[in-house]
Amino acid sequence: MSELPPIPARKDGLLRHLAIAAVLALVFYIAAFSWIEHRRAVKGPWEIAFVSDAAGRPSLQIAQPALQISERLSFPDDQVPRPNLAELVKFREATTNLPFGEMLMQDALYLPGTITMRLCGHQIEVLPRTLIVDKTEHPWKPGGEIVVREAAKQ
Repeated sequence: MSELPPIPARKDGLLRHLAIAAVLALVFYIAAFSWIEHRRAVKGPWEIAFVSDAAGRPSLQIAQPALQISERLSFPDDQVPRPNLAELVKFREATTNLPFGEMLMQDALYLPGTITMRLCGHQIEVLPRTLIVDKTEHPWKPGGEIVVREAAKQ
C-alpha cells in the first residue's frame, strides 16, 4: 500500500477569529448603547420656568412637550428674594441649584424622570403621571393652574 502524502498544516487563523469577534462585539455594543441612550432621552426633560412678579410672589410653569403637559403652580401667600425673576430650567441631568427653593431629589435616568423640590415650605413632586403638592396628588390638566396656599405648608 502506498502512503498518502501528508496534508499540509493549515494555519489556524486565531488572530483573525479574535479580530472578527472583537469587531462584532464593538458593533453590537455601539448599537445597543445608541438604542438605550435614545430610549432614555426620547421624551425629553421637564422644563420648569421659575417666575416671580414685581412683589416677589413665586410661581412655576411646568411643561413636558412630549407628554403634552403644561401647568402653572402659584404661591400667592409667599415671597422670594428675587422679584421679576423669569428663569427656565431644563432637567436633563442632575440639577442642584434652583432659582429659588431646594432640590430634594431628581431621577433623570429615563427622561422626563421625577423631580422633588421644596419651594416656599411646600414639597413639590413632578412625575409623568401626576403632580404632587404637599403629598396631595393633582392630575395633569393642560393649561391648568394650582394655587398653593400658606395653610398647606408642611
